[in-house]
Amino acid sequence: MDFFNSVIAFFQTGGIFMYPILVVFALGTAVAIERYVRLVYERSTNRATWEKVQPVLNTGDFDRARNLVKDDNTGVGRLLAMGLERQGAVRRREDIEIAMEESIMESIPQLEKRTPYVALGSNIATLLGLLGTIMGLIEAFTAVANANPAEKADLLSASISVAMNTTAFGLMVGIALLIVHALLNSLTGQIVDSLEMVSVKALNIMSSGTRRRSDAAKEGVKDEKAADAKTAKPVSHDVQQTQQAQQKASATTEETSKPESA
Repeated sequence: MDFFNSVIAFFQTGGIFMYPILVVFALGTAVAIERYVRLVYERSTNRATWEKVQPVLNTGDFDRARNLVKDDNTGVGRLLAMGLERQGAVRRREDIEIAMEESIMESIPQLEKRTPYVALGSNIATLLGLLGTIMGLIEAFTAVANANPAEKADLLSASISVAMNTTAFGLMVGIALLIVHALLNSLTGQIVDSLEMVSVKALNIMSSGTRRRSDAAKEGVKDEKAADAKTAKPVSHDVQQTQQAQQKASATTEETSKPESA
């Protein structure tokens, strides 16, 4: 209870600039809470989407993966949707990578949305505290100039103490908002890094799956050619034997006909 009364007394003796600083603190806190909730939700939904789609990608069932992320509005869902769309159309690694990078660039402004306002509130609160102190000192020296000489020292010290409350409150609000801004930036960076990691992993899986399909197709063509060659060999051998038999028969006929003509 004593602490609460001390806080109220500190606020009341700070002057009129304490109220704008309090408004800035309330707005900065509201923005920080909204951003923190949004970023935590984005991180959890991204993780859930990746855990759902990754096993499907590992099996090479890209059509099913497209259906899973088609209506997904998370960052990872949009990222995979664009990558899988390019994979089904062009199958080139460079095109898929560019599409995923485009999706990440679209997601970053949404993640950083309104976060700079927290840092702006920190700066405004600090500057308002300094401005309040300057204005309080101006009023203090103006009052001391017309006061009784015996009371000047006590009046000046009391006025300066009151003016310093504004600076103290402004610095407290500014430091708190600055720390919160750093935490939000760190959380945003973690989400962006996770999107880049998912992009690289998905790209490698798609490329390896496409390569396996291509190799399998080439092996199938080779097997067909080998089978055709095997089936063609006996036929050509039989034809050769038939031709040799016909040549022998014709030679025998010629030999038997020569004595008769003689």
